[in-house]
Amino acid sequence: MAAPIGSKLKLGINGLGRIGKLTLWHHVARKSFGEIVVNLGRKVGTSLADVAHYIERDSTYGWLHGYLYGHQARTVLTDIDEAKGSLRIDGVPVRFLREKRNPAEIGWAEHGVRLVVDASGQFLDPTAGPDAPKGSARGHLAAGAEKVVVSAPFKVKDKARPMPADAITTIMGVNGNDYNPRAHRIVSAASCTTTCLAHMMRPLINAFGAKRILSASMATVHAATSSQEVLDRLPEAGKTDLRKSRSIMNNIILTSTGAANALRLVIPEMKEIPFIAESVRIPTSAGSLIILVINLQEEPAGGRIDRKAINAIYRRAAADSPEGYLIYTDEQNVSADIIGIPRAAAIIEGHETHTRTAEACIDLAKVPGLDAGLLASMKTQVIRIPVTQAVIYGWYDNENGSYVHMLGDRTVTIAETL
Repeated sequence: MAAPIGSKLKLGINGLGRIGKLTLWHHVARKSFGEIVVNLGRKVGTSLADVAHYIERDSTYGWLHGYLYGHQARTVLTDIDEAKGSLRIDGVPVRFLREKRNPAEIGWAEHGVRLVVDASGQFLDPTAGPDAPKGSARGHLAAGAEKVVVSAPFKVKDKARPMPADAITTIMGVNGNDYNPRAHRIVSAASCTTTCLAHMMRPLINAFGAKRILSASMATVHAATSSQEVLDRLPEAGKTDLRKSRSIMNNIILTSTGAANALRLVIPEMKEIPFIAESVRIPTSAGSLIILVINLQEEPAGGRIDRKAINAIYRRAAADSPEGYLIYTDEQNVSADIIGIPRAAAIIEGHETHTRTAEACIDLAKVPGLDAGLLASMKTQVIRIPVTQAVIYGWYDNENGSYVHMLGDRTVTIAETL
């Protein structure tokens, strides 16, 4: 997927926050598109030079030219033209739009853009029409785009409405092939956490089957995002989550994640598994960790489920992942070690895998719906089931290294069908 698609195809990016900016870096590096059109949706700074300043350097990943060519590289931003709102990044023409925030008013057709990555985080309801007052992903289609990739999970406001037939959630390496270019126009690339979690769960379901996984839970220890405050402030009117108004600089903040719901969209077997997902935010700029806990039913005829068996599953899965979406390692890592790691959706740290096996006692007399006569005929109404609990650790770069690379692969594979 590294080969250029063609010099005539243009990519649109809506929003230049964390994911939008790094998506721009990513596609400049890949040289997959002949031109990139970025919609800022508002005036920024005092000139286009201020936008260039923002693009050229990053507090987490360093200089853009260093990202592209290493520490000895020179600046790659040239030909800044304020009048045209354009510049070149490593030879790739980039045009900036600074007028319209509503996707329906951006005018992608005027600029020859057929594919848009919406990285704004604002237009997540695929059921919303193009004329929605505050805008929608469908507005991009009305403005001339043929396909829209949303860099976040879908959020349907009206739960009674079904998912539209032309919308789908995909994660590369898990259900990426479910995308149908003839049917789908709006594609969610899920989230960084769901992407990592899907690559952690898929090998386990393949190995054991969903029915042997009695329950599962996860907690993501997640780097800060723009939804956290730098310093404490008063909560906005009507807000009930008071922690979101507290400083991320010196706090561990409990929050929520929609990873469990999104996971069911990409791995249908997850609907059979009781699953809980939790999240905490910590004061780091990037690099996150999923702690996955699964409870497995042992089988007398099968081999024992222990640390060695779990790690062997991930070793095989990583070896069968030619794209490098899953990495297995026995090394001892910290979060800084995985920042910027290319493409990997999940890095399994086998050194920390733990298992414990014990018997779960079930009193059949207290199980609703069992026949009373059957219970009376049994010698004992208490059965013991061997259950193994496994704890698995998976690292991911929630920005550039993991998620943006996966988002980029999704975008390029869609572009190849246009």
